[in-house]
Amino acid sequence: MLDVAMIERALEKPGKTKGGLARAMGVRPGAVSEILGGQRLIKAAEIPLITEYLELNSVPIMGRVGAGSVIEPEYEQVPAEGLGEVALPFPISEETIAFEVSGDPMLPKYENGDVIVVYREQRHPLSSFYGEEAVVRLKTGERYLKTIERGKSSTLVNLKSFNAKPILGVKLDWIGEIFVTLPRGQIQRMRSKSAARARAARSSSK
Repeated sequence: MLDVAMIERALEKPGKTKGGLARAMGVRPGAVSEILGGQRLIKAAEIPLITEYLELNSVPIMGRVGAGSVIEPEYEQVPAEGLGEVALPFPISEETIAFEVSGDPMLPKYENGDVIVVYREQRHPLSSFYGEEAVVRLKTGERYLKTIERGKSSTLVNLKSFNAKPILGVKLDWIGEIFVTLPRGQIQRMRSKSAARARAARSSSK
């Protein structure tokens, strides 16, 4: 959901200004100040224009997550800004990060190359995730996309996939609650569309 707080934070990014946002929206400069001050509502047609200019739909990809095969502990070696970004078709909270699925053991629900967007910080206790799919990081550092089930004690869990052997009796260091899943084909189409817009913008500026 696009709100004033998201716009204000995004305007603090280098190169983003009220004037630039007004031009992107096709409105007079004072309209942006009125939106921020609560005197003017955002029109539905303006949401994608604001989102694109302020890059409110970009999520950093923080690496790969194993749907079956292990992803070794490389999390700490990933730059703070991530390995790249994926652009979503809607504004998204800054509290999210993304991982690319590696492997097919979660078929038919997840495929190799899908992108899973999760909350950056774990927001709920372990017990609330029993029976739920999530991106997890073990105490030993490995990352997985698995279904979490209660283990033999309250501190241990079993991790299950559709088409792989379960991982039994492990401790979790972090749980990434899934916000949205982007199929590989959808990502490819969005990237092709973005590339086409960039080419059109370069052509019009010549």
